[in-house]
Amino acid sequence: MPAFGPFDTFSDALQAACPLILGKPHATAGRATEQNFQLRWRLSREYCAWLYYTPDRKFEMSMLAVGPLHDESRKRTCGLPSTVDDPRYAPGSLGYVFVLHNHPYDNVLSDLDIRFIVAMAVEHGVTVKTQGGVVPLSIVAFFSLSSSLENPPCDGFFQYIPATGELLRWLRDDNDWGRQVIGRVEWLDDTRYRIVRE
Repeated sequence: MPAFGPFDTFSDALQAACPLILGKPHATAGRATEQNFQLRWRLSREYCAWLYYTPDRKFEMSMLAVGPLHDESRKRTCGLPSTVDDPRYAPGSLGYVFVLHNHPYDNVLSDLDIRFIVAMAVEHGVTVKTQGGVVPLSIVAFFSLSSSLENPPCDGFFQYIPATGELLRWLRDDNDWGRQVIGRVEWLDDTRYRIVRE
């Protein structure tokens, strides 16, 4: 992604990616309780990207993929390729760390989100070795709690980590991030799972 990073830590990369993604046109729909939310939802779009680790020991973000303007009425999706084509590095030398995307409002990860990251874990592995230690592959959905659609703040994100089964909600409090375990994904077999709420 031009003018993005590279970053030494994934946390710095996440903090930079959130406002970049939420700042895209129609990336947020505001609060679900607002009077004009339904119109904002119909116009909303999902943007997604890979955050990956390079042989240079840096975290970078791929170009953004964007979903269609008129998704299914109840869902928003974007077609993220399973690999990144970065001509600076040999194929197979990248570490796939996070699938990043926005949610137009503060709602949990969808079935499509969970199944996609599990498929990516099968393809790329559940962890990535970095200079700072082992990082588990996960999917992240940024959201804003603001009613403003211009420069919406990054208020938090949902995260699912296939390696641990944890379903997390992160909220920004001033300059700190608070982590809440909201559930655990338990796979019943290869195709069925249940979410056990905390």
